[in-house]
Amino acid sequence: MSKQAISLERPRKQATRKAVSGIERPIAKIVEKASEVIAPLWPISTFIARHPWMELEYLPFSEVAERFQRMPGIHLYPTMASFRAALEKGEIDLSFLERKLHRWLDAQNLSVPRHEAERLCRAFLWNDEVPAEWLASSEWNQLPTATSWRNAVIQPLSAHNSKQKQRLDQQMIKWCKLFLDEGQAAWGLPFRELGLFGAWRQLVGHDPALTKDERQRLFDWPSAPELALQRVLSELNVDEETAVNYLEAHLLALPGWAGMLLWRSKQTGQDTALLVDYLAIRLSLEWALMAPDLPLDPSMDDDVADDWRQLLVAWLHWGGMTAAKWQQLKAEEQCARLAFADRFWRLERYRLWLEAWEETYEEQLKTTIRSSCSADEQKPAAQFLFCIDVRSEVFRRHLEEAGPFETYGCAGFFGIPIKTRELDSHHTHPSCPAIVQPQQEICEVAAVPESMTDYRRRRNMFRFAGQIFKKVKQNLLASLLLPEMSGSWLGLHTLMRSAAPEKAGHLFRKIEETMEKKPSTALVLERQEKSEASDLPIGFSTEEKIQYVQQLLHSIGLTSSFAPLVIVCGHESATVNNPYASSLDCGACGGAAGAFNARVFAALGNLPEVREGLAQRGIVIPDETVFVAAEHVTTIDELRWIEIPVLSESAQQAFHLVESVLPKVSRNANEERCAKLPSIGKRPNDAVAEVQRRAVDWSEIRPEWGLAGNAAFVIGSRSRTKHCHLDGRVFLHSYDWRQDPTGELLSGIISGPATVGQWINLQYYASTVAPHYYGSGSKTTQTVTSGIGVMQGNASDLLTGLPWQSVAASDQELFHSPLRLLVVIEAPRYYIERLLTEHLPFSQKVKNGWLRLASIDPDSGEWVSWGRSLF
Repeated sequence: MSKQAISLERPRKQATRKAVSGIERPIAKIVEKASEVIAPLWPISTFIARHPWMELEYLPFSEVAERFQRMPGIHLYPTMASFRAALEKGEIDLSFLERKLHRWLDAQNLSVPRHEAERLCRAFLWNDEVPAEWLASSEWNQLPTATSWRNAVIQPLSAHNSKQKQRLDQQMIKWCKLFLDEGQAAWGLPFRELGLFGAWRQLVGHDPALTKDERQRLFDWPSAPELALQRVLSELNVDEETAVNYLEAHLLALPGWAGMLLWRSKQTGQDTALLVDYLAIRLSLEWALMAPDLPLDPSMDDDVADDWRQLLVAWLHWGGMTAAKWQQLKAEEQCARLAFADRFWRLERYRLWLEAWEETYEEQLKTTIRSSCSADEQKPAAQFLFCIDVRSEVFRRHLEEAGPFETYGCAGFFGIPIKTRELDSHHTHPSCPAIVQPQQEICEVAAVPESMTDYRRRRNMFRFAGQIFKKVKQNLLASLLLPEMSGSWLGLHTLMRSAAPEKAGHLFRKIEETMEKKPSTALVLERQEKSEASDLPIGFSTEEKIQYVQQLLHSIGLTSSFAPLVIVCGHESATVNNPYASSLDCGACGGAAGAFNARVFAALGNLPEVREGLAQRGIVIPDETVFVAAEHVTTIDELRWIEIPVLSESAQQAFHLVESVLPKVSRNANEERCAKLPSIGKRPNDAVAEVQRRAVDWSEIRPEWGLAGNAAFVIGSRSRTKHCHLDGRVFLHSYDWRQDPTGELLSGIISGPATVGQWINLQYYASTVAPHYYGSGSKTTQTVTSGIGVMQGNASDLLTGLPWQSVAASDQELFHSPLRLLVVIEAPRYYIERLLTEHLPFSQKVKNGWLRLASIDPDSGEWVSWGRSLF
C-alpha cells in the first residue's frame, strides 16, 4: 500500500481558486517558520551529529511523523521487515506489543465497534499488504468511492510534472554548488559578492540550460529576493494560509543543500537570509518552467485510488464486513472507518511496534544492571577520564577487568570550551560541542623556536607539491601531460594500496609523518591579548583554569581519593579515504580528535596554582597525583600517550602497570568488536591484524562501526554499571547525586552531553529508517563536491546523513537498531521531578517522545520509567 498520504477528495479546478491579493506577513518570518522542517548541515570536514527534526521538538514525534508522511512521503518509523527481524533476534517481546495495542484501543474514541476495530488492527500488525487475490475480486467494484477522509496534501506545482521537477532540482543543485564551493572549483562564481540571489539574477539570463522563453519570463524579475518570492507566490496562486506548507515542500525537495545554506546563513549572523535567496530562486524557476502548463487541472491519482481500494478490501476481509453491509453504512460512517483504518495502517501500527521494541530493550537493560554485583573495590592505581562515546564502554570494561583501575565518563571536550590553533596554523577549530560557544583560543607553539625553520621547510615543500599537482590537473593544456609525468608513480601507488593495503598504508603514513613531523610543542595557557582571527582571548586567567578543572571533577564525582595517576583520554578514529572521518572522531570536540582538549585539561590539572585554588574549594589533589594526556584510537582500540610529564614515584609505578596491561586490553576489545563486523566471522584468526588493516586500507568501507547500536545514556556512578556487559550501546556519564544538592550539575549534563547523545542517536535513527532521504547512500558511489559534502553521482542533493555501511551489515540486514535514546539517571525520585519541572526543554523532549527517561533510586535500586502518563 502506498505510504504517501494523498487526499481522496477531488481538488477544485485551478480556475475556481481564490485570487491572491498578496502576502501580508513578512517573507522572512514565513521562511523562518518553513525552515523548521530542515536542520543546519555542517561541512563534511567537521561533520558532526545533528538530528533532522531539532526545530520540531515542540511537537510530538508521532505528529511530526504524520506531517512528513503527508508532504514528501517520508516514513519516520522502521519498516515492518525491520520489526520482524528484531522479533526473530529476540529484541521484541510480544507481550509489550499486546499491551500497547489494548491501551491504544482503550484510548480511542472509536467510531466503529470495538471487536471489529481490534480484529482489523491485529491483521494490520502482522500483514504488509492486502493479498493480491482479494484485490482481484470484483466484489468491491460496484461500491461507491468514499471521499473527504484525509486532509489534502500540499505539493509544489512542479511535482505534477516529473520532467520539470527534475530540471528544477538540477538547476538548484548547480547554483548551490557554485555558490557554496570551498575553493575546489577552478573558476569561481561571477558576482558572488552580490549573494546567492544577486549572482543568480545577474547570470540566469545567460543560462543555456533554460530555453529562450524561460529566460524571457525572468527578464524583468525583481532584483530583491523578498520581492521576487512575494511575486512568485502570487503568480503560483499560493495564498498566505498555505505559504508555509508550500515553502516547506520546496525545502524538503533538497534538504541537504537547503540545510547547508541554513548553516552558512546562521554562521554569518544572517538567520535565514540565504534560505530566502534559495526559495526565491527555486520558486522563480518553478514558475518559469511550469508557466505553459498553468493552470493545472489534476485528476484523481492512481495511488489514491489504490489506497482507497486496499483499505476497503481490508475492511471486507479482516474487519468482518460484507459488500452489502458496507453499502448500508452512511457516507460519514464509511469515511470514519476508512480514516480509522488508514491512520492505523500508515502510522499507529509502526508506532506500537517501535514502542514495544524500545520497552523490550529497556527491560533487558534494567535486568542487566540489576543483576550486576558490586564487590568491594581495591584502591585504584590509576584513574581514567574517558569520553561518554559508546565505543569507550567496551575499552573501559576490558581495562577495569585487567587491573585495579577506575574509569569515569564525561563529554570528550572535558568541559573546556575552546578554539584550538595547531602549530604554525592560520586556522582555528571549535573544539567543543556545536551547542557550546568557544570562550578562549589555545595555541600550540614550538618548545624550541629554532626548530621551526626545518619544520616549515619540510611542511611547505610537501604542501607545495600537492598544490602544484592540483593546479596542473585544473589547467587545460598542462593536464594533458600529467598522465605521462605522474602515471608510473600513481600507478605504483595504486598497485601497492590495492595489493598490500596494510603494508602500503603504514609505509605512506610513515612517509607523511616524517615529512610533516612536528617539533616538540607547548601550549599557550596563560592569558594573552585577543586573537585577531577568532576574536577570543588566548589562554586562561587563573580563575578560569581553576573553574574548568573544578567543574569537570565535580560533575563526574571525582573530588577525593585521587589515584597517583589520572589519565585524561581523548579519542579519535583512524581511517583512510573516508569523507566521513570526522563523524568517527569526537563529536564533543566539533568533529575533531580529542587529543588537544585532553592535553589542555591534563596540563591544567598539574598546575600548582590550579591545585591551590581547588584545595581552597574543597578538592585536594595529592602531590603524588599526576595528570597525563592520552588518546583512545577507536578503530584499533589502542591507547596512545600524548604528553607524559615528570611522574612521581607512585605515578611511575602506576604508569608501568597500565602499560603492561594495555596490549591485552586492546586485543580483547579488538576481538569483541571484530565479532560484530560483517565478513569476518565470530572469532577472527588475528583480531589485532584485522583492525590494523582496516585502519589503513583505502578500499575499506567499514573500518569500524562508529556509534552504531547506540540506545541508552546512563548518568550515574560507575559502580552501578561496572560489571555490566553493555555491548557498546550505552553512553556512560559519571555523576554523583550526593554532590549535587541543587540539581545544577544534573541539569548541565542534560543540557550538554545528553543533548549531544540524543542528536547522535536520532541521526543514526534517521539514517536507518529513511536512508534514501536522511542517509547518504553507499560509500562506494559517493562524490565529494565543492569541498563541503558528498553527493551520489554529480547532480544529487547534498547528502545529509550517514552512509548505508555505517548502519547496515548488508543490503538486507540492519546493524543499528533504530530506537529512540533511553536516558537513565541514578538519583532520587525528587531529583527527576525537579529536573522535569525546571528543565522545560528536556521535559518537552520526554513528553513528546523524542527520547525516553528512566531513573534508578540509589538506595532501593527501584527502576522508574517516566512516560507521558507521569506528566
